[in-house]
Amino acid sequence: MIQEPAADPLARPFRPALVHALRGRCPACGEGRMFAAFLKPTAGCESCGQAWDQHQADDFPAYLVILLLGHLLVPLMIEVNGALSIPLGVQAALWPCLALVLATLLIQPAKAAVIAFQWSRRMHGFR
Repeated sequence: MIQEPAADPLARPFRPALVHALRGRCPACGEGRMFAAFLKPTAGCESCGQAWDQHQADDFPAYLVILLLGHLLVPLMIEVNGALSIPLGVQAALWPCLALVLATLLIQPAKAAVIAFQWSRRMHGFR
């Protein structure tokens, strides 16, 4: 009979941590809030006590958002220009506004994902 190995009590699986973080919850317990303000993580989880102020996400979430938006918006712009004849002045207002709105919506989940990844891999201050 084959026995499954016992679960490692020190394991920090990334997938549940990512799901919790994308919901704005503590990646460690899933209960407490992760952000005190729009992009400012709480000093620590009010539920489990995990400290979140030692992360080093830096500019990586912004790079992820820029990469994602570039891959989404550029093909969309090409297709819209090919299919519709939207005046240039309308497009000059449309695309930057759309990029700004999407970047604002994506930056907090991107930062949460980076912090959850660092926590799950015990990087930087999350030993």
